Amino acid sequence: MLGLGFVSLTEALDLTTPAGRAMAGLLAVFAEFEREILRERVRAGLAHARMEGKRLGRPQTAGRKVDRIRELHDKGVSKAEISRRLKIGRTSVRRLLTVPKGRRTP
Repeated sequence: MLGLGFVSLTEALDLTTPAGRAMAGLLAVFAEFEREILRERVRAGLAHARMEGKRLGRPQTAGRKVDRIRELHDKGVSKAEISRRLKIGRTSVRRLLTVPKGRRTP
């Protein structure tokens, strides 16, 4: 132990005293409680959105261009050039070229 103590002058909190340590413990308990309440609300909101049929997560961008990617690739355009032309990542181009023709995205 280093023998250091914490004293906050703006909050009048002295963690070197028993009362100060008790107050810090109470603050920690309330912070954890607030965090758990927020977590419950977020989960309830996500469940509600799913029940309404909303699509959650990151929107598809590159996946919608799979037909154009294949068309350019079949014409012999390089993956890097396809990436530049369509303004999507090279990794997305490589990944989408491995998707079977009947499917839209992996």
